[in-house]
Amino acid sequence: MRLLVARCQVDYTGRLSAHLPMATRLLIWKADGSVLVHADGGSYKPLNWMTPPCSVVEGPTEWTVTSKKTGDQLKITIEEVFHDSSHELGVDPGLQKDGVEAHLQELLAADTAPLGKGWSLIRREYPTAIGPVDLMCRDSDGKHVAVEIKRQGGIDGVEQLTRYLELLNRDPLLAPVDGVFAAQAIKPQARVLAEDRGIRCVVLDYDDLRGAVDESQPRLF
Repeated sequence: MRLLVARCQVDYTGRLSAHLPMATRLLIWKADGSVLVHADGGSYKPLNWMTPPCSVVEGPTEWTVTSKKTGDQLKITIEEVFHDSSHELGVDPGLQKDGVEAHLQELLAADTAPLGKGWSLIRREYPTAIGPVDLMCRDSDGKHVAVEIKRQGGIDGVEQLTRYLELLNRDPLLAPVDGVFAAQAIKPQARVLAEDRGIRCVVLDYDDLRGAVDESQPRLF
């Protein structure tokens, strides 16, 4: 990854046009080819960017970044450089589940009743060729059900579960496999997409799940 702090002007041309006048900004050129332009504000969102696949031509005072798919261009005119460094970050291990999400999985594995009456757990982190399904269960009729658990349920989670189901249903020993999308909160668009694909949505109450488990544990008060 290359980090450049410079006084620069940025012009984007293509399907739309955008102009950033001369100012001091942070330029990030990642190993995947993406280029991002940041200001000292605006949280994580860059002011402008180009995603891969793209090419970068670096001149003495200008970077020209061109999208290989659309031909859109990001031209960065550099007036003065204050910092220029490159860093090898190595292979990223990927995003790990947060504590709440991991605990939700643990609680539901211990007691599948919130997902359905008479359900039983087959395995946590059930493996597939594209990653593990959070829970593989069997419903009261003996049918396999893949459960994807999120803290906040969005469209990405539904798409993820859809891919798992597509693979799992190719296995004659498992098929047919139903899907359940479980989360503390499910966005309306995600619910519509899930139900359209035959995936049942379950809203989880974290405090109730913890209480159900904690009731069986010794208490001080």
